[in-house]
Amino acid sequence: MDPVSILLIIGIYFAILLLISHFIGRLDSGNAAFFTGNRRSPWYIVAFGMIGSTLSGVTFVSVPGMVRNFDMTYMQMVFGFFVGYMIIAFVLLPLYYRLNLVSIYTYLQERIGQRAYKTGAGFFLVSRTIGASARLYVAVMILQTYVFDAWNIPFVLTASGFLLMIWLYTYKSGVKAIIWTDLLQTFFLLSAMVLVIWQVADKMNLNMVGLAMEIKESEHFRIFVFDDWVSRQHFVKQFLSGIFVTIAMTGVDQEMMQKNLSCKNLREAQKNMCWYSFAFIPVNFLFLCLGVLLLCFASANQIALPALSDDIFPMLVTQFYFGKLALIFFVIGIISVTFASVDSAITGLTTSVCIDFLGLSTNEEERSKKLRIRVHFFISISFILIMLLFKAANNSSIITAIYMIASYTYGPLLGLFAFGILLKGKTRDKYVPYVCVLSPIICFAMDRLVFRLTAYQFGYEMLIINAALVMLGLYLLEVIHLRRSRSF
Repeated sequence: MDPVSILLIIGIYFAILLLISHFIGRLDSGNAAFFTGNRRSPWYIVAFGMIGSTLSGVTFVSVPGMVRNFDMTYMQMVFGFFVGYMIIAFVLLPLYYRLNLVSIYTYLQERIGQRAYKTGAGFFLVSRTIGASARLYVAVMILQTYVFDAWNIPFVLTASGFLLMIWLYTYKSGVKAIIWTDLLQTFFLLSAMVLVIWQVADKMNLNMVGLAMEIKESEHFRIFVFDDWVSRQHFVKQFLSGIFVTIAMTGVDQEMMQKNLSCKNLREAQKNMCWYSFAFIPVNFLFLCLGVLLLCFASANQIALPALSDDIFPMLVTQFYFGKLALIFFVIGIISVTFASVDSAITGLTTSVCIDFLGLSTNEEERSKKLRIRVHFFISISFILIMLLFKAANNSSIITAIYMIASYTYGPLLGLFAFGILLKGKTRDKYVPYVCVLSPIICFAMDRLVFRLTAYQFGYEMLIINAALVMLGLYLLEVIHLRRSRSF
C-alpha cells in the first residue's frame, strides 16, 4: 500500500476529529470546559472512550507480541486491573468528588501540606511526560519504519505532524473535546482489532468455531501460573501488580482521573468506572487471542518471525500476509490508539501545570485562557523534543530504561495518597520531597543487589515496595516529630 493512501487515511481521520473538536469548541472553549468538561460528560461516553485512552500504540503491538514469550498470562494482571478499578470507584472517586477537585493533587495539599502537593504534582509531570512521549515515539516509529520511510519523510516531520494534529483538536476545549473524540477513536480501535482478527482467520480458512478451537488448542493458551514462585508470571505477583499498577497509573494520575471527574456526579463517575473495568477484560483477551493466531499463522506457513516480539504484528501486516485491507485496519488502529492516549496525556499535563504550578482558576477566563493555550503548546513541543532524543539515541534499551524510570516515579505518588488515606497522622511536610526522591533510589539499588545475589529481578511488584517505603518514611517522620515535641 503506497504512502499516499496512508497519508489520505490519516488526513481523513484527522479531519473527522478536527470537525468534532471545532463543533465542541464553538459551543464552549472556556477553562471549565478544558479542565472539567463543565462536569456534564455522560458516563457511558466516558467509559467507552477510556478504553482507547488507557491503551496505547505500544499496547496495540506489544500485547499480541508478548504471547510468544509469556503465553496469555497477561490476563492474570488484567484480572488485577479489575479489582484496582473497583478500589478507584469506591475509595478514590468519593474522595475526589467530596472535595470537588479539579487537580487531584490538591488533596495532598489539604491532607499533608504544600510541599507534598507540589511533590505529587511534580512526580506526575515527570512520569506522564516521559511515559507518554515514549509510547508516542514507539507508535510513530512503527509508522515511520513501515510506511513513511518509503516516501523519504523525515522522522521529525512525522513526529511534529502527529503532535500538531493532536494539539489542534485539543487546545480549545481540552477534556470536553477528548471525551467525544475518544469515543470515535475507541470505536475505530476496536473495529480495527476485530477486522484484523477476521482477516487473519480468513487467511487461515477458519470460521468462528474453528477460530476458537485454534486458539484453545494452541500451546500458548495458558492463562494461569501457580507452580513457579520465582517467575514474574506467577498468579499472585501478576494479580497484585495489576491492582496496584491500576491504582497508581489511573487512580492517582491526573490524566486518567480528569475524565472521570468530568461526569455529572459521583454516582455517574462510579458507573463509568465499573462498566469500563468490565469492558477492559474482553478487550485485552481479544488482543491476546490475536497474538495466538499470529503465531499459529506464522508456524503453519513457516514464516521466520523477528527477534523482537513487538515487531511480530507490524511485520506480518506490512508485508501483506493478510492483504491490503488488514494493513488499512492496522494503520487506523495504531492512529486511533495513539491519538486517544496522547491527547489525554497532553491535556492532563496542561491541567496540572496550570492548576498545580501556575495557580490558575477555572473562573479566570481571559488571562488564564491565553496562558493555558501557551502551556498546552509548549507541552506538545516538549513531546517532540523528547522523541527526537529517543531517535538520536537509537537504542531500544534506552526506551526500556525510560519506561523503568517512569514506573519507579509512580511509587511515590501511590505512597503519598496511601499515607493520606490509610493513616490518620500528619507527617513533616518539608521533608516529603526527600522521602519521595530517596525511595525510588533505594528500590533501584535493591533491585540490582537482589539480582546480583540471586538472579531474581523484580517486576511490577517493585511499585508496591516503592509506595510502602514512602509510607514508612512519612510515618517515621511523624513519629520522630512527636517524640521531639514530647521531649520539649
